[in-house]
Amino acid sequence: MQMTPQQRNLMRQRENMRRQIITREADAAVRDSGLQLNPQERARFESRYMQERQKVEQALRQQIEAERQKELPALIQQLKKEFQIDQPAKNPVAKPAASPK
Repeated sequence: MQMTPQQRNLMRQRENMRRQIITREADAAVRDSGLQLNPQERARFESRYMQERQKVEQALRQQIEAERQKELPALIQQLKKEFQIDQPAKNPVAKPAASPK
């Protein structure tokens, strides 16, 4: 897939923003834990936090996808009924030919 330089830049910005958010949340997790960690332990804590967070997010994505797959057939049926009502008959009644005068 070819992206324009603007698209690549936008993707980079979004990824950097996402990383900043996760880093801030990892910092907050260290603070909230109440642990007194040296810099090496803190780095390990943050690394594990990020690993476990990825696992949680992946599990949530799988749950959402499974739920979506369960709901789609009913949604499709509902839309099918709705759009069948809105559509004119597929075989319109043919008009009788006008008699020549």
